[in-house]
Amino acid sequence: MKYFSCAGSLKSSWDQVFLAFWQRYPNPYSNHVLTEDIIFREVTPDNRLISRRLLTKTSRAPRWAEKFLPAHMAQKAYIIEDSVVDPEGRTMTTLTWNISHARVMSVEERCVYRVNPDNISWTEIKREAWISSKLYGLSRAIQEFGLARFKSSVTKTMKGFEYVLAKMQGEMPTRTLAETATVKARETALAAKEKAKDLASQAQKKQYV
Repeated sequence: MKYFSCAGSLKSSWDQVFLAFWQRYPNPYSNHVLTEDIIFREVTPDNRLISRRLLTKTSRAPRWAEKFLPAHMAQKAYIIEDSVVDPEGRTMTTLTWNISHARVMSVEERCVYRVNPDNISWTEIKREAWISSKLYGLSRAIQEFGLARFKSSVTKTMKGFEYVLAKMQGEMPTRTLAETATVKARETALAAKEKAKDLASQAQKKQYV
């Protein structure tokens, strides 16, 4: 089993992050999330909100592992997400795990959202993950793959949160990676076009000299 933990902060209040949590799909960083459905929700006598959701995500397996998996298993994953919100203690705890092809790779994630103790206007997120595999002969390689992919997804998750929070607060969201790449490509193409015009102009002048 592989274990991973990290902590980060969002520069928004706990209340704003709590609202953004339920509105974070879709966003430009979560194109892999296909559907989200509420299975169960209730408010407990002590005023805590308990929810369970089913998420459907694309889940591309590494090329070397695809031949060992049925086609549908190499493309999609079904995820259960449990959450407990304590408005009085101002904490939100989530636990997610995959229910599809868990024998091949199981990923469990626990996140705790609370007011940042150093800045009450920010929200602190502590994240833990456990990655395991029961596939004989390939478990170590699959666990390494799962850990690397999980670390990459954490960055996208935080960027997605920031994007949704910016929209909620009426700000212009930071350009996505795709948008930035498109802008840079256009700038490069324009510069190349201008340079080509300049070279053509110089070549034409030489013909008349």
